[in-house]
Amino acid sequence: MKIGLVGLGKMGNNMRARLKKSGIDVVGYDTNPAVSDVADYAALAAALPTPRVVWVMVPAGKITDSVIDALEGVLEPGDMIVDGGNTKFTDDEVHGKQLDAKGIGFMDVGVSGGVWGLENGYGLMVGGSDEQVQHLMPVFDALRPEGPREEGFVHAGPVGAGHYTKMVHNGIEYAIMQAYAEGYELLAASYRGIDVPGTFKAWQRGTVVRSWLLELMVKALDADPAFEEIDGYVDDSGEGRWTLEEAIDHAVPMPAISASIFARFVSRQEQSPAMKAVAALRNQFGGHAVKAAEVEHAQEMHPTKR
Repeated sequence: MKIGLVGLGKMGNNMRARLKKSGIDVVGYDTNPAVSDVADYAALAAALPTPRVVWVMVPAGKITDSVIDALEGVLEPGDMIVDGGNTKFTDDEVHGKQLDAKGIGFMDVGVSGGVWGLENGYGLMVGGSDEQVQHLMPVFDALRPEGPREEGFVHAGPVGAGHYTKMVHNGIEYAIMQAYAEGYELLAASYRGIDVPGTFKAWQRGTVVRSWLLELMVKALDADPAFEEIDGYVDDSGEGRWTLEEAIDHAVPMPAISASIFARFVSRQEQSPAMKAVAALRNQFGGHAVKAAEVEHAQEMHPTKR
């Protein structure tokens, strides 16, 4: 089987290598000519047998929209586009209708595995028709982890279902990481002489909290036991927010996931306006002492705010 792959960053390039290792011929295109197999979208289409299959691995949003628009211009009826990025499921419905009008098929695939997928395989959550899934099963089997198919692959439902399940997956991921992080902080603050890295390492076997994320936590602690070389600023890529939006729409309580996302927002604040307001209110109603702002430090951090 021969497919096209657009987007040869960390994930895309590793996926190309894993596919080739399994006997899938891949023609890659990227805006970086150093890693691209062809010069442009037209050359990509010309290099593929019909009906063509092109897998897209680029950032969600406008970039994905532009890639799909470009591919629409060079593909033909009967061809297929697979969006393997972290696109919002509502955009999948738009893309599906857009391409269906031209007779071009569309599937969405939630892909989990990160930079370790080349070695370990990728968890795949697929949205599309039964016929489409069966046609691309050799590709899915090449990408997924070894072992029973149902333990690393799911045909989640129609178009949009793949990215919807990946969205929920990432929301759960946020909460798990936050729980490990809070446990780490408490252990480190206990003053009982606890071997914190050793404790996390011992949790990898036999305990109910063992997981791949725990293994990665151990790896990070081995490299930097007190996390002295990393700043506590945590970004988010969107899926967690979308998960909460869906939870609100369906009246589904999500206290753990919502708390994990708000914790990330807190990580980006040098000073919390909300906590300043609370301190001011306590001082107003009860005369409670407040801590004066470190003006000189603030001016060093924000020299334009003098």
